[in-house]
Amino acid sequence: MRRDARRNRERLVTEAFSAFVESGLDASSAMIAKRAGVGVGTLYRHFPTREALVDAAYRHELARLRDLASELLLTHTAVEAIRLWIGHFLDHASKKRGMSEALNAVIASGSDLFTDSRRILTDAVGALMAAGAEDGTLREGIGSDDVLLALSGFAQSTGDYGSREQADRLADLLLVGLSTRGPDQG
Repeated sequence: MRRDARRNRERLVTEAFSAFVESGLDASSAMIAKRAGVGVGTLYRHFPTREALVDAAYRHELARLRDLASELLLTHTAVEAIRLWIGHFLDHASKKRGMSEALNAVIASGSDLFTDSRRILTDAVGALMAAGAEDGTLREGIGSDDVLLALSGFAQSTGDYGSREQADRLADLLLVGLSTRGPDQG
């Protein structure tokens, strides 16, 4: 793919994700193309169906979240990196809730999006947990799928019945459980 075509595709998936979060399935192709600074024809060349656009936009957001785990580990301790990543995950979960109608349409079309998303996110959590086990700050033997399930539960329940502040407090409690240090040892 040519560099300008890659750039156009990148802008389209970024703007599409934001538009679907804001407007669900009401986000028009024309609006998304305009926000991305391209024509509608360019949008349809890259994404011939609405489902293809939703799928690509969501996968792009997941890839950003996955890549963030590695980036955070370059500049932070494992415990700091996982706490920061959890904050981004909670933001992601909140945005995902906004585009649930669009995601449901993709799933109905036969996409394996949720299986893939679970694998991508589990891999990110796994990298963070492995770094923490290696530096001795996080307990070994805790499955990344267990951590992801806990985080998803926090995000879902506090999104429906609580607040982001409550989700952050629950994430802090989870980190106490994951840490090799006791709660009174910081």
